[in-house]
Amino acid sequence: MGKEPDINHRIWQVVALIPAGRVATYGDVAHMADLPGAARRVGAALRVLPSGSKVPWHRVINAQGRLSLPEGSDGYYTQRERLEAEGVLFSVKNTINLRQFRLSRGR
Repeated sequence: MGKEPDINHRIWQVVALIPAGRVATYGDVAHMADLPGAARRVGAALRVLPSGSKVPWHRVINAQGRLSLPEGSDGYYTQRERLEAEGVLFSVKNTINLRQFRLSRGR
């Protein structure tokens, strides 16, 4: 269990590098943290971010271009408001155009 905090920190460091106005999928973050196939692990790390953290968790979305938080929840509205404030646009179907806003994984 000693590796869990190290993995969390590695994931948080990757998320901290996502610039304003860009998004990355959970899978993108896992890949960039050298944890290919560990998209769910990224979600777990973001759920345990310390209170008051400056890590821009709101820039991580699912592979369909959607927010993963339940629509209508406080967290959903917080994430959407933060993304919109950075210029990220949502379609009428509440999706984000990944071609336009996704951070390149550097492949």
